[in-house]
Amino acid sequence: MPSEPTLPQGDPIIGIDLGTTNSLVAICDASGPRVLADPAGQELLPSVVRYEPEGGGQRYTTVVGQEARRGAHEHPATTIASVKRLMGRSPAECAEDAAFLSYRVVEGERGNVKVAVPIDGREIFVSPEEVSAEVLRSLKHTARLALGRDVTRAVITVPAYFDDAQRQATRTAARLAGLEPVRIVPEPTAAALAYGFGLGRASARNLAAESTICVYDLGGGTFDVSVLRLTPAGADTATSFYQVLATAGDTHLGGDDIDHLLVELFAREIVAQTGGGGTLSAESQRALLALAERVKVTLSDSDRAPVGVTLGEGITYERIITRGEFEVLIEPLLARADACCARALREARRRNMLPPADDPASPTGIDAVILVGGSTRVPAVRRRVAGFFGMEPYTAIDPDKAVALGAAVQAAILSGAVKGSLLLDVIPLSLGIETVGGAVAKLIMRNSSVPASAREMFSTSVDNQTSIRLTIYQGEREMAADCRKLGEVHVRNLPPMPAGVPQLEVTFLVDSNGVLNVSATERRSGRRATLQVIPNHGLTSDEVDRIERDSLTHAREDMARHRVVDLVANSSLDLQWIEAALARHGKSLDPAYTASLRTSIETLRALVAAAETDWRTVDAGVFQRAKEQLDRESVRLHEVSIAASLRDRPAGTS
Repeated sequence: MPSEPTLPQGDPIIGIDLGTTNSLVAICDASGPRVLADPAGQELLPSVVRYEPEGGGQRYTTVVGQEARRGAHEHPATTIASVKRLMGRSPAECAEDAAFLSYRVVEGERGNVKVAVPIDGREIFVSPEEVSAEVLRSLKHTARLALGRDVTRAVITVPAYFDDAQRQATRTAARLAGLEPVRIVPEPTAAALAYGFGLGRASARNLAAESTICVYDLGGGTFDVSVLRLTPAGADTATSFYQVLATAGDTHLGGDDIDHLLVELFAREIVAQTGGGGTLSAESQRALLALAERVKVTLSDSDRAPVGVTLGEGITYERIITRGEFEVLIEPLLARADACCARALREARRRNMLPPADDPASPTGIDAVILVGGSTRVPAVRRRVAGFFGMEPYTAIDPDKAVALGAAVQAAILSGAVKGSLLLDVIPLSLGIETVGGAVAKLIMRNSSVPASAREMFSTSVDNQTSIRLTIYQGEREMAADCRKLGEVHVRNLPPMPAGVPQLEVTFLVDSNGVLNVSATERRSGRRATLQVIPNHGLTSDEVDRIERDSLTHAREDMARHRVVDLVANSSLDLQWIEAALARHGKSLDPAYTASLRTSIETLRALVAAAETDWRTVDAGVFQRAKEQLDRESVRLHEVSIAASLRDRPAGTS
């Protein structure tokens, strides 16, 4: 079998882990895969976006990442976090999550999910895809700065159990961010790629040999478990294979759900303490959610965690929560993860990919278990995994970084930078069409390898039909009402024929990104219809086009702003260092030089202050020249400072 086909050479292809809690961007080159850091040295970008008014009118701006997370308590209604759980879903499907969100989730004009953000006395409505695009845009900028060149192509990971609508929503978010999603890869598969590429082998039991591994991925919002076979290149083949054998998961199981259990506990006790009967305010909910996150992290390293929060109106809530109490609280979540693991093992054994066992859910035949996702740091999770699989799991790669590193490996395979590797993924849920009586005829079964195709013949049940509408569903139930509707194909203008006479050939094709393409042809008349399934709860192509047009319209303005923002950040650091050095060594410098240097400092400081107030009042070219002028003038100060540090160094040090 040939290696993964490569894409045309051009700008580098980056790997992105678009996470519920944090997101990362990585690259794989001659030195191997690595996560890229922003100018502040941060590798993890919180998947948090805050919307702010900009100069009145209809304009607004966004703050992404650490700053948005730090200000979440002060701006609960305009700070959007955990939006990944809303991607490609309906308002009804999001109702449970919405109860724990500090912002308002509403139904859009087409029954899709929107986030209502209050700005200057009005509300703007943004889709989860638009929010995610802000995170992706920030990661793209980090990659551009780190690599010194623009990037327009990416491999993006999604939970293995994301359905077609959720995967399409992810692709839409990438497009809005100016990225071409050349491949959508399940997160557990990406983690396996990272390990299979060689990372962590020093601590793994010979993963270089053919191995059947299980990737246990418990992230911020979702849980996935995948069984994979890793076959390294050898005497028989020059290609390494990464074959997904089975996958299972729960898109409502993750670190957020652990936080929600803690919030519910705290809220019950606060209501009991105060004698109140109502619900807590959005601000209080946000404060409790932040508290829950801290408690969870503390209990990963300690047996006890202090709980203390002031909720206003003289209400202070304090207590101690023990690790034992915490583990009892999260037991139902761990049991749900166990059920997913058992389901994946049974499916792999059903396909004869694991050796026979009396218990189909037995881990017999699994050579290694890899932990992925920040929530696997919880000690109870690690004990549970070890107990279920009968072996200690591998944690050689930082569980927060494994997915991004694997995405970068897949990107390198596609770009041709890495040779001789092939990824064989599977479809997480079965695909079919609704038939008479509301049943579902499944054309492609779950855990089929992708790309995959299937062809079936259907006919009519009513005389003289001149059109046939096929409704496509995804799911494992037998009735359409219990499955997820993906879209419709409508074959029109058929000649009237008796029932059963039309010969309708239906073809399903799932590409390597897991995107479904459907075609239907009536063979007697030649009438044909096709559809690339677009989620009911995503953005329409017109909406995507409008947002893209808006980005082009404001491209020059946005680029100018980006340049000024970068200049402010870099100049602030320069000013801090130069002023500190001048305070230490100014007396030893020529007064005329010092005066000139201070003039340049004040000029640059004034530009920084003006840009921080309103970036439009600053000419980026003038700003750049002022910074370069100070850089040149401060060379003498740098020399004096270095000479002084060398003189002050104790004898015998190097």
